[in-house]
Amino acid sequence: MSRSHSYAPARQQLRSLFDAAVARAYPGSDLADQIPSIGSGRVVVAGAGKAGATMAQIVEQSLEHIDEGLVIVPYGHIRACSQITIIEAGHPVPDALGLQSAQHILRLALSLEENDTLICLLSGGGSALLNLPMEGITLEEKRAVTKGLLSCGATIHEINTVRKHLSQIKGGRLAQAAYPARTITLAISDVPGNDPSTIASGPTAGDTTTQADAINILRRYGLHVPDAVNAILASDRYESPAPGDEALSRTQYVITATAAQALDTAAKGAAGQGFEVINLGDEVEGLAHKVAQDHAELFESLSRSEPALAPLLLSGGELTVRVQGSGRGGPNLEYLLALAIALDGRPDTFAIACDTDGIDGATRAAGAIITPDTLDRAKGLGLDAHAFLANNDAGAFFEHLDDLIVTGPTCTNVNDFRVIAYIPSSD
Repeated sequence: MSRSHSYAPARQQLRSLFDAAVARAYPGSDLADQIPSIGSGRVVVAGAGKAGATMAQIVEQSLEHIDEGLVIVPYGHIRACSQITIIEAGHPVPDALGLQSAQHILRLALSLEENDTLICLLSGGGSALLNLPMEGITLEEKRAVTKGLLSCGATIHEINTVRKHLSQIKGGRLAQAAYPARTITLAISDVPGNDPSTIASGPTAGDTTTQADAINILRRYGLHVPDAVNAILASDRYESPAPGDEALSRTQYVITATAAQALDTAAKGAAGQGFEVINLGDEVEGLAHKVAQDHAELFESLSRSEPALAPLLLSGGELTVRVQGSGRGGPNLEYLLALAIALDGRPDTFAIACDTDGIDGATRAAGAIITPDTLDRAKGLGLDAHAFLANNDAGAFFEHLDDLIVTGPTCTNVNDFRVIAYIPSSD
């Protein structure tokens, strides 16, 4: 393994900005302050997502009583709760434990009466975890559709549009099941635009998409799906409830943390360090390698304009990868590898890209850092950056360089965090 120790201060600067963004997204007082008063009926807590257990802890501390609760989290995201059961299940590909837990959550919702309250806790990852296929679709068939969507380069909105129309619990159907009970949703948004119908595939929000939209997405990416899936999407019986549906009339939805808030915190920190911050916002989407090329060109342009302060380009959102190779990595790692190639050793230019949940794609890392000598160090180890990129193997590339950022699960998620910065060497 190889690392340039002379760049330690620059590395720490970038890492501190990422840590600040994650801390801003972590469930805390913002969530507690949004819990409304609860009536005298039964109180049931249900939910799913990477922040699910930490959100459940806050809710337990804030409510006088909870009659029953079940929250599903990915493996490794469990936290101790006394009144709410926390179940670990498969993510990003659903598994049997997620299916069984989602069935139990639906039964809880159906058991509620008019004076009761369902508190739903949602965060990134909730869509895969809250997995309950329509009758007639098997778990394996649903897994196959999910895998295809994850590997073809579809956006999170497109993926969740399909998921909603193949589920008994997403697309407003959980709130529909709980009606006429009151439903209160507390959500940490991991989607560009913070659309409630997209966060965790909107189990308590009216669906703004249709079965026709789902069909068009599958056609757009040339995905061949099981006959049972096509039959569900073609039947009017399975359309999800739209906004304004009577069954959603007793719902309340509050977003307690967003990617924009996390980016704003990082931007203030960077400005305090003396950077000229250009914040592209939290809605950046697209294929990771193409966005990296665009960002490299933009950063070059900003640098040529000779700003009074050192430029720092900040962005969030959710990038995607079109899987064509057999390597391992995620959108942030692929973005960084493409960015390193595009910058081609540009002096005094550093970058970080991480997923705020602590896990980028199917790797053990949140992301990585690139330095001006990334490509030179790679060549010294006999690594061909272009070949690793073509094989979707950015994870292995940065592991060889000892440049991965490994945080473990952060138990929150507001999606991607990316910075490109000009940091003059103090050597």
